[in-house]
Amino acid sequence: MAREQDDILHRGIGMTSQRTRERLIQRLYEEGISNAKVLEVIRRTPRHLFVDEALAHRAYEDTALPIGHNQTISQPYMVARMSELLLEAGPLDKVMEIGTGSGYQTAVLSQLVERVFSVERIKVLQDRAKERLVELNLRNVVFRWGDGWEGWPALAPYNGIIVTAVATDVPQALLDQLAPGGRLVIPVGSGEVQQLMLIIREEQGFSRRVLGAVRFVPLLNGPLA
Repeated sequence: MAREQDDILHRGIGMTSQRTRERLIQRLYEEGISNAKVLEVIRRTPRHLFVDEALAHRAYEDTALPIGHNQTISQPYMVARMSELLLEAGPLDKVMEIGTGSGYQTAVLSQLVERVFSVERIKVLQDRAKERLVELNLRNVVFRWGDGWEGWPALAPYNGIIVTAVATDVPQALLDQLAPGGRLVIPVGSGEVQQLMLIIREEQGFSRRVLGAVRFVPLLNGPLA
């Protein structure tokens, strides 16, 4: 099964060469990504399957790309950085992702943690993401079509939560759904002023680290068919 999955994950190398992928991994390493497992998962995950065919030749550039519906597939560096931050304290069993989008971050997470619970408000995007993950034989992800501000309280608590859109402030519902010791990685702000934050649930409240400026699409309310 592992070999079969590996073959699927590497499908399309003729279109996007392994050398191109290796250049991306080298760049991520030079920019400070040090988690070897994260780098290996980025290397083996076929990002070109998560973008429109017309943009496939740009799939291994370190840049965000449009996926329709005013959404983007995140920059590989940001996917790697947020994944690395989530895993900084060790392996995680149960992670909630807010913003399925193209499914690329979902696919990366699914190879790094035991279980992923992914929430997306735009149904057509999530349906496409489901198809891609099935094609890649990544089957440890459960999806919910709904409001990311609300999270997925029925299945809480989560050891980690990752948010792939910028919130004007940290949603209280997501803090409430963190397990003790759980980690929340989230961009916070508005307009040009956005900061990536790491929030950890401690015995007495929450600790917060600001990790630098970022640029994400906004986290919006309500599901959209």
